[in-house]
Amino acid sequence: MPGSVPTIPGDRAPPQYAEGLRLEVARLLKRQSTSFPGAQPVSFLKKHITENLEREDYFVCEKSDGIRCLMYFTTVNGAEATYIIDRKNDYYYIQGLHFPLQDDVQKFHTDCLVDGELIIDDLGNGQELMKFLVFDSLVIDGKLLTERTLDKRLGYFRELVYKPYEALCKQFPEEVQYFPFLIEFKNMQVAYALPQLWNEIIPNLKHGTDGLIFTSRLMPYVFGTDEKILKWKPADENSIDFRLTLHFPIVTDEEDQTESYIDYDAQPTTILSVYCGDKTYKPYGELYLTPEEWEKLKALNEPLDERIVECVLDMERNAWRYLRFRDDKPTPNHISIVEKIVMSVKDGVTKQELLDAHLRIRESWKRRNRQEEDARRARERERERRNTDDSAGVGSYRAGEKRKLGVEN
Repeated sequence: MPGSVPTIPGDRAPPQYAEGLRLEVARLLKRQSTSFPGAQPVSFLKKHITENLEREDYFVCEKSDGIRCLMYFTTVNGAEATYIIDRKNDYYYIQGLHFPLQDDVQKFHTDCLVDGELIIDDLGNGQELMKFLVFDSLVIDGKLLTERTLDKRLGYFRELVYKPYEALCKQFPEEVQYFPFLIEFKNMQVAYALPQLWNEIIPNLKHGTDGLIFTSRLMPYVFGTDEKILKWKPADENSIDFRLTLHFPIVTDEEDQTESYIDYDAQPTTILSVYCGDKTYKPYGELYLTPEEWEKLKALNEPLDERIVECVLDMERNAWRYLRFRDDKPTPNHISIVEKIVMSVKDGVTKQELLDAHLRIRESWKRRNRQEEDARRARERERERRNTDDSAGVGSYRAGEKRKLGVEN
């Protein structure tokens, strides 16, 4: 179900100032690079059911139709400051947010970095509500969490940041209306709860969704592409971001055969290019547009050339179809990503195939839990045995010493 894509409600930091913020974030993450640090999923393939979901603990959530971004808490001249970081690695200063400490509502968190997405809830009657849905946490109060498990990373954010924020909202409900957006947790379920997710949770959401995200519970946070984060979409919704280039035809002047001109009134050839790295692009295909669709794009009265466009593959026509423009993305998908997505479309997993697998996923999860519990109990028994042996050894040693000294019990 598609939904409205929000606009980031803040002021973009000037380039030089933004570079300073990027250095701050890199320092917090102990990285040399100042590039966008957010983890990126890979497309879901059939092999991921048996090789991932049945072998490891995974959480699953709906893939929201919004803007993927990070939220950074810092200070400016000693005052609380919050920034949204988009995938272009631009920083937007957000006014009107406060994240109090547990023991003092006036004090605030700093040196925090959380992962999430901005979405818009449709409340009906033309009313909308913007929210930031948190699905991961990288740094809390300067403490780097990226090597911890996902549940531990989220636990830190929940206890230290979210609960005091939630209490603030309840204590001052009249102030909530002035927040630029609300903060909520992304609803995550164990991977085998797919029937509940599809039948109960997704139908009741007020924002658009376009798939599922599976995230490993035990793996650390990875900067950039993470092979342990899986993005599932129905085959007909698996999209690719291309760079659109318009090539208008050159026609010969009927009155003067020696003259030619570009016919901007004609429908152009629409070339779709992918990113190949090092600021280079490669044509990958053409965007299929009917004359009516071309007229609708022209009617937008917006620049179209050299723009990032999200497309889906029409399997019947074997042609790329326009979905929407993605001005929130700086480049089209890399050729390696495109090839994986195309493979995912051709080797696609249907909704029914995922539902059919949920019992196997559940049994594998329960079996791992039993094995972990058995191993834990074995370690406890071994520890108790060693403690008993140590106590017996100490007792024997003391008795022997007494006999040497001629001391009776």
